[in-house]
Amino acid sequence: MVWWRAAAALVVALALQVAVNYANDLSDGLRGTDGPERVGPARLVGGGLATPEEVRTAMLVAFALASVAGLTLAAAVTPWLLVVGAASVAAGWFYTGGSRPYGYRGLGEVFVFAFFGLVATVGSTYVHQQRMPGLAWLAAVAVGFLACSLLVVNNLRDRVSDEKGGKRTLAVRLGDRRTRLLYVVLLDGSLVLGSLCALSRPWAALVLVAGLMAGPSVRRVLAGAEGPDLVDVLARTGRIQMTAGALLALGLALSA
Repeated sequence: MVWWRAAAALVVALALQVAVNYANDLSDGLRGTDGPERVGPARLVGGGLATPEEVRTAMLVAFALASVAGLTLAAAVTPWLLVVGAASVAAGWFYTGGSRPYGYRGLGEVFVFAFFGLVATVGSTYVHQQRMPGLAWLAAVAVGFLACSLLVVNNLRDRVSDEKGGKRTLAVRLGDRRTRLLYVVLLDGSLVLGSLCALSRPWAALVLVAGLMAGPSVRRVLAGAEGPDLVDVLARTGRIQMTAGALLALGLALSA
């Protein structure tokens, strides 16, 4: 592993995540989607904690940081990474930005799976190996499911307010019960798929340890948790995502 490439790929991933969060906050705030019915942490624009200009500046700085790190990788590996980077930035902005945001049409999970799962994982592998092995794709699907589970429970929490605000997320389209089932399938499926990496990298089975953390969240979602209870489930899901990702990465590294 080339350490600086790993660091640059990490900067790209983190900066894009931060930029998308700012872009989402900005666009939802300007559209008025973050109304008084919304349950969860206060939003910067919608809650009046920052001006749209301040959030826009922060978003642009994060996008610029991701772009600089991405350009460095493209110069060292292949110019084709520029196309991937441009697509990632566009996907980040048009999630809730632009005249026809795809996040308002129930496509958020599709793009999260593609960019925070497949692109992030397989792309990171490619900058080191200049190839895309099957193991990387399997791990990428597991990582994508984890990322989607986080978005699904977030949208489940906001389903009522999003529907009132005209935001037709996948949770709004599926309804309450099917969204809860989707969350369970994604969360548990990510751990199962991640463990399948053990067929070639035995220590990858470590990812199943994260299942001990997943149990309480699954039970609460299936039991019908709503509002503030889902805020806690969202936080727990984030910790599960971090733990499972770290264990999967550790297992793959130990078996290399």
